[in-house]
Amino acid sequence: MEEFKVERPDKGPPFIKSRGLRFPNDIRVISPKRRGKLRRGEYEQREAQAVRANVRPDDVVIELGAGMGYMSSLMARNLRAKSVHAYEANPKMIPYINAVYAENGITNATVTNALLGAQAGEADFYVRSNFVASSLEENPKGMNSEVIAVEKVEVLSMQAVFDDIKPTVLVCDIEGAEADILPIADLSCLRCAIVELHPQWIGQSGVQAVFDAMHRAGLTYFPRTSDKKVVTFRKAW
Repeated sequence: MEEFKVERPDKGPPFIKSRGLRFPNDIRVISPKRRGKLRRGEYEQREAQAVRANVRPDDVVIELGAGMGYMSSLMARNLRAKSVHAYEANPKMIPYINAVYAENGITNATVTNALLGAQAGEADFYVRSNFVASSLEENPKGMNSEVIAVEKVEVLSMQAVFDDIKPTVLVCDIEGAEADILPIADLSCLRCAIVELHPQWIGQSGVQAVFDAMHRAGLTYFPRTSDKKVVTFRKAW
């Protein structure tokens, strides 16, 4: 794994503060637009509102698609989840995420550079200039962020990971892979799932596949903390 060294802008603070968290001001990750959203508390706003309303201190959380480590840090430090297990396919983001954890004194969250799938193996992952748009698809419809690297990424058995971690909460933002990934494992251990849907790529059938997977696990759409493409599913509400 490459050593993390911050590439700072010529001017500006070493860290950007957002919701009480500190993020290294690295120009490869913190674009001017992202910097503004972070400072205003608007970054991943819908997803953040959903996790803040649903994650409890006794929860074991599994996060698929860690991005820059924002959501896992929010859940681990601010919401004091028992543990957060984040999975991120983009190897270029892992050192940054670990730096975020270290800067915020987070010891109850870990990040693993891997994808989850039906069985163990490896897959091509397309890293894009806009890191949040990186995905398993080389040319998804409507994508305008260029591919800057193709990485071979380890695939772990999703069922084996769930059996090992036994999560109570799932947070998932994996750029359209949700329609393929979520139906392949037994999700009945979950009491809550927060999923960002990407209907522009998965279509009606993909959205239905996600809802069907949740239904099989005994999780029902929870409108109170759902907002547009970020949907919450819960048991016993």
